[in-house]
Amino acid sequence: MRHGHTDWNRAGRLQGRTDRPLEAGEPERLGQFTLPAEWRHADVLASPLQRAKETARIVSGTVPRTDDRLTEMSFGDWEGQSGKDLREDPSSGFRDVEYWGWNYRPPNGESPLEVWNRVSEALDSITNDTLIVCHIIVMRVVLAKAHGWDFEGEPPFKVKRDRIYGVTIEDGVFEADAEPVRLLHP
Repeated sequence: MRHGHTDWNRAGRLQGRTDRPLEAGEPERLGQFTLPAEWRHADVLASPLQRAKETARIVSGTVPRTDDRLTEMSFGDWEGQSGKDLREDPSSGFRDVEYWGWNYRPPNGESPLEVWNRVSEALDSITNDTLIVCHIIVMRVVLAKAHGWDFEGEPPFKVKRDRIYGVTIEDGVFEADAEPVRLLHP
């Protein structure tokens, strides 16, 4: 599940590893949701960045364990900048996620493959049903593996907020659920 909104999300700024809090009013909005029954028994794990930890705590009602390997992709020199501005500057080298491939790397940042390498280690350590609250690129690399997407062309999934994207991992094979599960309004 992706963390709640931050002011940088709303402004279209790349956050990466910059530890931005949830925006004003977002904790109250998230507090209107509950986990679906099939997820209430799950362990809760989050990225150590406050936007993910706080989202996990609010929607699950528990303090999550954290794992540094679930931290968002480093956007390097681009962190804090607007994707729109980078897209308009031909010298930036910026391109949309649909044209990254696994090895595309922002200046002084990480590639999706590097993110996958650390995230897959975290996933290998999970033994129970687990709700993971993290970030859009972390989710995209996991869903890319589950859907066979190579970061080239339109992805076969959309990552939206307030939804749980189920992935079953069995013998190293990733299989995505057909549809995400929405959080519930009590």
